[in-house]
Amino acid sequence: MTKGILIVKSMYYADISNELYKNALEIIGDPVDSKANFSKNRFVVNTYSVPGVFEIPAVISKNIKTYYGVVALGCVIKGKTPHFDFISKATTDAIMKLSIEHQKPVGNGIITCFNKKQALER
Repeated sequence: MTKGILIVKSMYYADISNELYKNALEIIGDPVDSKANFSKNRFVVNTYSVPGVFEIPAVISKNIKTYYGVVALGCVIKGKTPHFDFISKATTDAIMKLSIEHQKPVGNGIITCFNKKQALER
């Protein structure tokens, strides 16, 4: 049984993720609506919060079969180590692979920035 839209958001930069989440809900529709009403572009929305963006693909993988589509939200900010590059690439590749394998849309709303100021502007 398919249930609407799944949003998986990282809480590592909670202020940024929560703003992304708020904007996603405005686009998707009212999360309180208990019946998917496609003519008005409204869907049931379920949300999972995870510690960081690296955990997002695992939650998507476990749940993708029961949703029409998924939205991944979070933020990765470049530091002084190559950690940023590894996390960003691994997460993006995993999300794309899941979308292709399951033939379902997975919106990648994980922003990658050089600093927090840039993230807040985006």
